[in-house]
Amino acid sequence: MKKITVLGSTGSIGRQTLEVIAAHPTEYELYGVSANSNFELLCEQARNFRAKRIACSTAFPCANDIDCIFGDDAAERLAADNEADVVVLAISGIAALKPLLAAIKNGKRIAIANKESLVCGGDLVDAALEKYHAELVPIDSEQSAIFQCLKNGSDREVKRLILTASGGPFFRRSKDELENITMAEVLHHPTWNMGKKITLDSATLFNKGLEIIEAARLFHRSADGISVLIHPQSIVHSMVEYRDGTIMANMSCPDMRLPIQYALSYPNRLENTLCKPLLLEDVGDLTFHKVDVERFGAIKLAYQALRHGGGLPTVFNGANERAAELYFDEKITFLDIETCVAYACDRYENQRMDSLESILDADRQARTLASEWAWRVKGKK
Repeated sequence: MKKITVLGSTGSIGRQTLEVIAAHPTEYELYGVSANSNFELLCEQARNFRAKRIACSTAFPCANDIDCIFGDDAAERLAADNEADVVVLAISGIAALKPLLAAIKNGKRIAIANKESLVCGGDLVDAALEKYHAELVPIDSEQSAIFQCLKNGSDREVKRLILTASGGPFFRRSKDELENITMAEVLHHPTWNMGKKITLDSATLFNKGLEIIEAARLFHRSADGISVLIHPQSIVHSMVEYRDGTIMANMSCPDMRLPIQYALSYPNRLENTLCKPLLLEDVGDLTFHKVDVERFGAIKLAYQALRHGGGLPTVFNGANERAAELYFDEKITFLDIETCVAYACDRYENQRMDSLESILDADRQARTLASEWAWRVKGKK
């Protein structure tokens, strides 16, 4: 039986991971859980699954039979515990980078659902993986799809990776129409039920921009070896094209519990008891469209950041995180997000990211530049 630690257990991916664990009680045992501040749900999860350890940045009264870790570094300290066989990294944002590096040092499997740590961590994460012989298995549906499709040929036979994007709710709208959309429209995704930050990123396509850089990190591909297609049905989760012209596609109903289960069970496959099977006769048409990079500039910015390297991927991510905060605080508009990130990327003096400190410094600069743009152009902090 595998012992599982879930970092970010109270979030969407974390909760669904616990559903997978509950569905396979003879396969998995929950060892540890962590959250930032939702300690009530965290305690409930620990009680229901009889977890051994809890980690939370906010201190609270803890049951005597559970080992509790508190403080800003709580998730990092739980990740460093080598009792777990698999660490599920479901923490959002660059805050996941330190726990990721701590988990890698145990030389075990990390089922990763966090893009930002790979986008920003880059060479630092690669060096740690090589040194400690840890294993990364992606949870994000697109990266999991590529991971699975790559099993059909050797690395030298791969021509390109093809990421699919739902397009969010606005991919058919003109730039002018995007001027007046409401936050309620932004947060209503046509396919997936996600947290509000990732739902916003899906609408702007910054989520796909991050996935381009993430795929380059995970699968060691150049920018020219990664393409993106809009696929509104969200049935084909991504594809791999081989040099003989064959394209392998991964298809399933859009349910995150499937890639979560695969990340836990890999290289084996367990019976699906959680979500409905895919019936193509009921789906009907599967359509694919090119991305209009002038309308959704996040894709263009992501490719530029990937090609230039250094600290630009970190700035791309950090500025977008800060712009999202400004948007949800109603200090900038939907279309301002792209302009805000472009401003930060243009003004950042690029440098190598050869330490954790340099990465975190680039992230701080990105957020400062994004705030600076909002103050200068919009007159708001």
